[in-house]
Amino acid sequence: MSYRPHMSDEEIDLRKMWHEKAYVKMDEQKTIRRQYLGRKLVVPKEVTPPAWMSKLLGKTILEDIREIDRVLDMGTGSGINAILAASKSHDVVAADVNPYCIEAGRKNARRNGVYSRIKFIVSDLFQNVDGKFDLIIFDPPFRWFAPRDIRERATADENFRSMTGFFNDVREYLQPNGRILIEYGDSGDKNYFLSLVDGGGFRKELIKYRYIERYGRKWGYYVWKLFP
Repeated sequence: MSYRPHMSDEEIDLRKMWHEKAYVKMDEQKTIRRQYLGRKLVVPKEVTPPAWMSKLLGKTILEDIREIDRVLDMGTGSGINAILAASKSHDVVAADVNPYCIEAGRKNARRNGVYSRIKFIVSDLFQNVDGKFDLIIFDPPFRWFAPRDIRERATADENFRSMTGFFNDVREYLQPNGRILIEYGDSGDKNYFLSLVDGGGFRKELIKYRYIERYGRKWGYYVWKLFP
């Protein structure tokens, strides 16, 4: 499935403006130290920190995770979702295309006492991933713009190559009774995201959502659980 934005020029420009403001803010970022859902995080400037809406996904992980789960955290970033999963699971794989994320994730896992439970790998999607998983976590880039650097790949995914590729390949890595936890928002292209979910034949269950007011309108952020 190839991507073409099915929205007005005004809608596209609004998302470009939003994205550009966030990029400028990221470019000014220094090392961030924070508490996040009870965990200690240090996020260097080369890594995109978890956004406020990402807590919806984090809270869902804590509620959903089981000790018996083998878990893949795709696009781990600072490592936070892998760390949350490792609060119960002893078998977590954290993957990211950005090697700075892998280095930061390892250090954050040590800070939070779960390093022995997580294997960190540099991987472009499933490139270096082996085996099948009971739970796959994915917090994808929301926008289809071309990234200008490795850090921006956390938020920009040219023509949704990565998100489309994820849905093309994920079944191969998911146990037959497995599940996916994934977050997406209206500030991307939710209709395209849902077309990938439905086109892949996944059953979806909306778990959490939250709305914010920005630019004179309401924007929703959602966490779904997907089943093959």
